[in-house]
Amino acid sequence: MSALTWAVAAVVTDDTGRVLLCQQGRGARRYALPGGRLRPAESPVRAALRDIRAETGWDIELVDLVGVYHLTGPPGEATAGRAGPLPDVLVHVFRARAAGVRPAADPPPGCRLSWHSSDALPEVVTPLTRAAVTDATAGRSGVLRDVPWGPGAVASDPLPAARPAEDAHPGAGQPPEQRGEAADPSLRP
Repeated sequence: MSALTWAVAAVVTDDTGRVLLCQQGRGARRYALPGGRLRPAESPVRAALRDIRAETGWDIELVDLVGVYHLTGPPGEATAGRAGPLPDVLVHVFRARAAGVRPAADPPPGCRLSWHSSDALPEVVTPLTRAAVTDATAGRSGVLRDVPWGPGAVASDPLPAARPAEDAHPGAGQPPEQRGEAADPSLRP
């Protein structure tokens, strides 16, 4: 097993339900959810608020946790330009809303931001992005999912234990506002 890296990302939507994506770098790079790595002794909530503002310029309101996604790759397989296997990465993916109609700051160079309909994502998105947007728009919460790194990879179905028992808890797996509840106050900074 390689070193474990903790990261955060968010499915950020606007008032019309479009999803904010970032295309990093030049050329035919894939689109991804905004986010980044946790710093030492930093909570996933604080990291999400910090990283997403730094990467996109948008202030966001976290609604809830969509799930925890484990990025996986074939053991021991190195990619071009790397000296070893890809790291194990656990990503906390949040459901979030853009706070305001404009970004609070300009995004840094290198991140091309764009809004997309959740049912018409660009063809070139990361497997994590496709899986998380699908889960978030389906109203799932508490998802545990393995997602392969590879370019042609397809994310697995959520683990059976991750699917809420909707019979036992009406509205389980839906965003709080669809259950008639307010967003979780513990997700406030």
